[in-house]
Amino acid sequence: MTMQKGNIGVTTENIFPVIKKFLYSDHEIFLREMVSNAVDATQKLKTLAATGDFKGELGDLSVRISLNEKEGTLTISDHGIGMTAEEIEKYINQIAFSGVNDFLEKYQDKAEAIIGHFGLGFYSAFMVSKKVEIITKSYKEGSKAVKWSCDGSPEYTLEDADKKDRGSDIILYIDDDCKEFLQKSKIEELLNKYCKFMPVPIVFGKKTEWKDGKNVETAEDNIINSVEPLWVKAPSSLKDEDYKSFYRTLFPMNDEPLFWIHLNVDYPFNLTGILYFPRVKNNIELQRNKIQLYCNQVFVTDQVEGIVPEFLTLLHGVIDSPDIPLNVSRSYLQSDSNVKKIASYITKKVADRLQSIFKDNRKEYEEKWDDLKLFINYGMLSDSDFYERAKDFALIKDTEGKYFTLEEYKKLIKDNQTDKEGILVNLYTTNKEEQYSYIEAAKAKGYSVIDASGQLDVPTLSMLEQKQDKTRYVRVDSDIVERIIQKEDTPKNNLSEEETDNLSEAFRSQIPAIDKAEFTVDVQSLGETSQPVLVTQNEYMRRMKEMSQFQQGMGFYAQMPDTYNLVLNADHPLVKRVLEEVETSTTTELKPVVSDLKGLQARLAALHQSQDKKKPGELTQEEKDEVQSTQKSISELQSKKKTIIATCAKDNAIVHQLIDLALLQNGMLQGAALDKFLKRSISLIK
Repeated sequence: MTMQKGNIGVTTENIFPVIKKFLYSDHEIFLREMVSNAVDATQKLKTLAATGDFKGELGDLSVRISLNEKEGTLTISDHGIGMTAEEIEKYINQIAFSGVNDFLEKYQDKAEAIIGHFGLGFYSAFMVSKKVEIITKSYKEGSKAVKWSCDGSPEYTLEDADKKDRGSDIILYIDDDCKEFLQKSKIEELLNKYCKFMPVPIVFGKKTEWKDGKNVETAEDNIINSVEPLWVKAPSSLKDEDYKSFYRTLFPMNDEPLFWIHLNVDYPFNLTGILYFPRVKNNIELQRNKIQLYCNQVFVTDQVEGIVPEFLTLLHGVIDSPDIPLNVSRSYLQSDSNVKKIASYITKKVADRLQSIFKDNRKEYEEKWDDLKLFINYGMLSDSDFYERAKDFALIKDTEGKYFTLEEYKKLIKDNQTDKEGILVNLYTTNKEEQYSYIEAAKAKGYSVIDASGQLDVPTLSMLEQKQDKTRYVRVDSDIVERIIQKEDTPKNNLSEEETDNLSEAFRSQIPAIDKAEFTVDVQSLGETSQPVLVTQNEYMRRMKEMSQFQQGMGFYAQMPDTYNLVLNADHPLVKRVLEEVETSTTTELKPVVSDLKGLQARLAALHQSQDKKKPGELTQEEKDEVQSTQKSISELQSKKKTIIATCAKDNAIVHQLIDLALLQNGMLQGAALDKFLKRSISLIK
């Protein structure tokens, strides 16, 4: 044939600047497109041979990629079906592309959508090439080889070519601003990323071996892919070691996985894949983007958020589905109905697998629970459907290391941990060592304590609190245990109001200043054998502050100081001794102050009583002034009383020692206060 010239049939003057502009952010996918096309051509030939429509020798069906740095070319060669001149005219020169202006409007912010949506896979080559040539020969008998050439303008040339074998060579003349695609290492990187599991051998150069102090090429082809990855094989033909070995291939630096799930479904959509539960040692290892999404063994993306359920993004592995479009934006994938069905199926499959492991081998399941629970808790927190499935195999671990399902645990504690209001109170600890005394106090009452030291344990308990009727989850150190689970009215102390005030002030005045912490003092009768002093933290406020770290709009809680309660046991001998010492040493100074204070308080009460009968407008200025004067005098006397008690408590070693012990127990004694405590402790040793 004589050389033919023409214009590529598109309804715009120049499609190529459009392609470059809108695909530039993801221009490396050109290689995936080129190799995918070559694989498709090869697969089509194999199909024709299987149906008897092609009777020739198949021969070598590998796809070969070669670099010529000197010429500045990258060539992708296959031995597939090839093309005739007529087919080039149909498939290459006539792009079914109408309404360019509509496209520009619709896809201006969606760079990756253009190729897949408009079937322009081949033209992605022009993102990195100043010229592209196709030398091709059809498998059809009597076909002649032809060469197509285009320099990125709408003009092309088509002429006869010299090519003996069927198939196509796509020669890319790499653009000056894309020279990285002439580097062997870069091409190896892209082939490993996009083509590692394609169903046809992909050859890139020769294998090398170390010889005479350097790497030298061998005669053996360097095949970069596995044509039959594990996920396309029948699960019945595979052993545990096969799955572990494949995991090492995917993630060579990771520890052995906990479990895996082999996905295999052909209705109402096609889906294969393997998902692994990784062993996570710390937060640093908790990485997303470890699920690789494939379409017919061609890599699509590892950013699967919004495509698979949120909690499953913590899993590792591979999902492959021909029903997942290859070249579309993530936003398109997220809205695609098939993708949504796939996400729902995967959730069900994961839940079914975990359920079967739990039923078949509960012992093994319990042994791995501490590693598994991160995924399961996250799933229950983020996906209501998964919660409904997982609540039957989610476990609670107590401080004794025993495991229970949610229902089993409820039955265990129901009789003993239901308060007088009929609320089932679940106690939990976030740190067994730090909260040891509180745990022991709960155990002394016969209560069970949940070990909630894991990463998502507390948010999960908060979620369960919302789901379960008449149920509370309370940290074991949030209050004295008698008040956490109230079986009867709150125990009252046996002290008078005056004694209670004096004792409270003695301790309150000596609590060291701690940054972003506020203390109240509470006096209770807890029995002689209970601890003299405890520090508790309100469950509600602490939970709000914890939630503020993760939820927008709750920042004001984070700015608030931590509020603690110093609980004094009025029955303990040491606390009694403090009260006696305070009263003995202050009686002379306090007696007239207390007497005057009582007189003024009585006077104020009388004033309020008489004035309450009048409307605000009927009160004289003299009456208002008398109330203010009396209140001021009361405040002054109260301050004087506090000063007297504080002066006495300042030199009371027992007060300081008890406060510091309580703070030390809660990890709150630091710096100068800790140093004083240590020196005082030594001095008290006799």
